[in-house]
Amino acid sequence: MKASELKELNLDDLRAKLSEQRRTLFDLRFQMATGQLTNKAAVKEARKDIARILTVINEQESAKAE
Repeated sequence: MKASELKELNLDDLRAKLSEQRRTLFDLRFQMATGQLTNKAAVKEARKDIARILTVINEQESAKAE
């Protein structure tokens, strides 16, 4: 997921994506704990995606406040 793609979305869509990514991260961590996870890099990618989404949300909210 690229930041440029995220910047095109509105706040509601971003919050929905954030919720979806957090659920994905939870599932990946659960799989890791039970030993079912084969791609451990997916956890790192999910965390980075969450950070990107939060950054874009903060940018849009601060621009809206101004």
